[in-house]
Amino acid sequence: MIQAIIISAPSGTGKTTILKEIFKLFPNCFSFSISATTRFPREGEINGKDYYFLSLDEFEKKKENDEFLEFEQVYQGLFYGTLKSEIDRINKEKKIAVFDVDVKGGVNIKNKLKDKALSIFIMPPSIPELKERLTKRGSETKESLNKRIERAEMEIDFAKDFDRVIINDNLQKAVEEFSNILKEHLS
Repeated sequence: MIQAIIISAPSGTGKTTILKEIFKLFPNCFSFSISATTRFPREGEINGKDYYFLSLDEFEKKKENDEFLEFEQVYQGLFYGTLKSEIDRINKEKKIAVFDVDVKGGVNIKNKLKDKALSIFIMPPSIPELKERLTKRGSETKESLNKRIERAEMEIDFAKDFDRVIINDNLQKAVEEFSNILKEHLS
């Protein structure tokens, strides 16, 4: 039986929407892993709920003690990481850990957990379709849109490193495919 599900997708692919539907279809089955970060909490964020907010020294100590499944320095002095203890915390609740991470983090977690984890990549139907979805959001500048598309192209190259790939060209179909994959691995 799997202990973790790793999900990655380019921004605008519909991953969050798919996950909301999956959580409805499988109530009390999954729990999101909480990431650790060295950034300061934003207004309303709670330590241990939104993130584990760590000082740079605390983060470094956890790295030295091999307490991370994966971590990444996003900017100088700004780290994000996935603690190994998150799987234990969630499995003690008799649930499966869900890691909603970037592609590199997803590949790193899969490499460490091997067959204890199922990795799923949500693929956009095409780059032009993804660009249209991101444009419709209305939250992107031309520059940020181009950066997201460039990043999406890089992320898509990692799809081959995931156990399963779901193309989200139709939300209901993608949710059904995701659900069927889970049924296959949960039985």
